[in-house]
Amino acid sequence: MITAENLSKRYGEHVAVQAVSFTCTPGTVTGFLGPNGAGKSTTMRMICGLTPPTTGHATVKGVPYRRLGNPGRHVGVLLDAGAQHAGRTGRETLLLCARILDVDRARVDELLDVVGLTGTAGRRRVGGYSFGMRQRLGIAQALLGDPDVLILDEPTSGLDPEGIYHMRTLLRDFADRGGTVLLSSHLLREVEAVADHIVMIAKGRIVADGAKDELLTARGGIRVRGLDSHALHTALVAADLAPRPTDDDAFVVDAPAEAIGRAAAGAGVVLLELRPADHDGLEEMFLALTGSADTADGPDPTNGPDAVRAATTDPADPARAVHRGHATSQEVGA
Repeated sequence: MITAENLSKRYGEHVAVQAVSFTCTPGTVTGFLGPNGAGKSTTMRMICGLTPPTTGHATVKGVPYRRLGNPGRHVGVLLDAGAQHAGRTGRETLLLCARILDVDRARVDELLDVVGLTGTAGRRRVGGYSFGMRQRLGIAQALLGDPDVLILDEPTSGLDPEGIYHMRTLLRDFADRGGTVLLSSHLLREVEAVADHIVMIAKGRIVADGAKDELLTARGGIRVRGLDSHALHTALVAADLAPRPTDDDAFVVDAPAEAIGRAAAGAGVVLLELRPADHDGLEEMFLALTGSADTADGPDPTNGPDAVRAATTDPADPARAVHRGHATSQEVGA
């Protein structure tokens, strides 16, 4: 479980993140999306205790990250795959982290195999790695402590199509076993394929938060078609459901399927279709909600839109040293 409550971060007069709240639950992959400079990385760093929030707070598994004992055994973090010690080999990087986390050395070779860095690749110095190989190494380190929470910033960046597919499968399996995943990515189609929940941020504010299918369906509505199109239209209007006709004698309605079905049944109309209407997908929703929010200088809170939250129907301590060794990657090559 990851919870962010009214997280805000201000640098002087500049507001990077403003009143961000969301929850990631066990058994789900949450896609954390937004343009460059929207506040994604700042938010993730606040969750991981690397950047102190100006206001608000965040917890992981019910407590602030810094209060987790040996946090790498609970939370796998990948925030910057490029910040790794160039002089160590991939295997040495994981062996050092295994000592810090008190993990059996056998897991190092297991994870090198999982991420495709076996043989000579694991024995090469990280300075000679491509960015994609560094990503694979960072993913292996995030998994090293066998955590039940993953916080990953752009984990598929630099991976080839096979690597992206493998990552998607790995994250889906992790969540299906009860794990919690917070995933930031610019590869929207990959997020759409793997995520259960979407949190979208623009100019430092949340603009969408909900189950992926419900958010996409809400933008497309429900498609309904009946044996008697005129009678169906009359029934929907009478139920104050505002049907929008299509070019094939069907209607699109912005209402729950149950309400539509009850209106049709009450009028004795036989339905031929009742399903989510076709939608343009996550990419189009992203562009519509974030607009021109992509800025090199980050969010401008004075011009930012009001957050529109899409609701779902269901809703200085020893640990710090381990935290730095595991999560930040600068010291030990995470």
